[in-house]
Amino acid sequence: MSALPSQSRYIIGTEACERFSFYGMKSILMLYMTGHLLMSDNWATSTLHIFMGMVYLLPLAGAWLADKVWGRYKTILYISLLYCVGHGVLATADLFHTIEARRYILMAGLFIIALGAGGIKPCVSAFMGDQIPNKSPQLMTKAFNAFYWAINLGSFFSFLVIPAMEQRYGYSWAFAVPGLFMGVATFVFWLGRKKYHKTPPARNSGQPGFWKVLFIILFHGGWKNAEQRCGTSAVEDTRHILKILSIFAFIIPFWSIFEQTASSWVSQGSRMIPLSIPLPGGSWSIGPAQIQAANPIFVMVFIPLITVFVYPRVATLARPLVRLGTGLALSSATFLIVAFLQYRLEEGTSMSIAWQLIPYCVLTISEILVSTTGLEFAYTQAPAHLKSLITSFWNLTIFAGNMLVAAITFFLSNGESANAISTDRFILYAVLAAVVAVAYSFRARRYGKTE
Repeated sequence: MSALPSQSRYIIGTEACERFSFYGMKSILMLYMTGHLLMSDNWATSTLHIFMGMVYLLPLAGAWLADKVWGRYKTILYISLLYCVGHGVLATADLFHTIEARRYILMAGLFIIALGAGGIKPCVSAFMGDQIPNKSPQLMTKAFNAFYWAINLGSFFSFLVIPAMEQRYGYSWAFAVPGLFMGVATFVFWLGRKKYHKTPPARNSGQPGFWKVLFIILFHGGWKNAEQRCGTSAVEDTRHILKILSIFAFIIPFWSIFEQTASSWVSQGSRMIPLSIPLPGGSWSIGPAQIQAANPIFVMVFIPLITVFVYPRVATLARPLVRLGTGLALSSATFLIVAFLQYRLEEGTSMSIAWQLIPYCVLTISEILVSTTGLEFAYTQAPAHLKSLITSFWNLTIFAGNMLVAAITFFLSNGESANAISTDRFILYAVLAAVVAVAYSFRARRYGKTE
């Protein structure tokens, strides 16, 4: 942290508070829908993943605002205020008397939160990269690792605090506190306004944007005509972006696995025996909501260990493309473990929720290799005036992963809620990730040769 520019601490603090707000809300969302709003596992799973898909689709709009209209600083500041409103709406859902009304307010609140979270998502990490002098590769890696560490610091405390608040004070307060933290995040970000390096939007650059060039390529004469109408520079930018997207596309199965920690893993955990930790004057029960804190704990432990001890000693992992492929393969192994746990549950075995710590550990290593590397890869590979757009495309892989889960849940459902967490379903995701990891290895090798 000491090597990073001083203004980066405001961005890191903002990200920690924003992630507390988002993951705190998300930690109780599945249980709220199934236990309080009486939604089936399939319905709640689809709803959660459609919401998450929106969060990662809307960065396209946020990227356009940041790159072309407001710039990254103003986009983050303005949309953060909308984000706070969404949390406020969600906090009122439990005040209504009928389940139908609560469901409508839930959907409205989630929609506004998706606008806010999605709108700032491609901007904050890119804004962090903007603060790094001379774009030093070593400092850039440290910056994005610190940024990702802050994400998990916020999510760790949210998984501890918000489920406990729900148990003691109810869902209204449990949804309201994340909104207060989003307000704090906005204020912390505003405090650094005079120190930030602010890249102006490219609205007056005169160069055709990616979407215009792509449209001409697809529908009006191909690459040659696009170069004549838009210029060599714009066409080369588009060609480079499409190459990056050819790598991103392979990461979709990873996100379809990772995002289920908030849905199918919660449903599986609710069928396990809670872990009871003795404390002075009582005990602390760790159930399906609290066990989600394992992921950020492991991230905060593993990121320094991997950065300091593994990367310098394993030369191949110094290459981002290798890290991405290794993480994708590990995600497949994760769901094989989850499938084994589910098989034991279906056989009637009583199991402690502590068993979920094993797949959480493997998935966390996979996440570090994929997610932190992906943010760094998206920023460093992007043309200077399109960094928010490329980051939004990275987020689009998370959208696609969530939509994949929603689609599989819908098409394989036969009306029985247990189907959402069957052994066969977990094996399906594991096999899919393994097949894609093999295909990725061939594409990554070719991509590296052309760089």
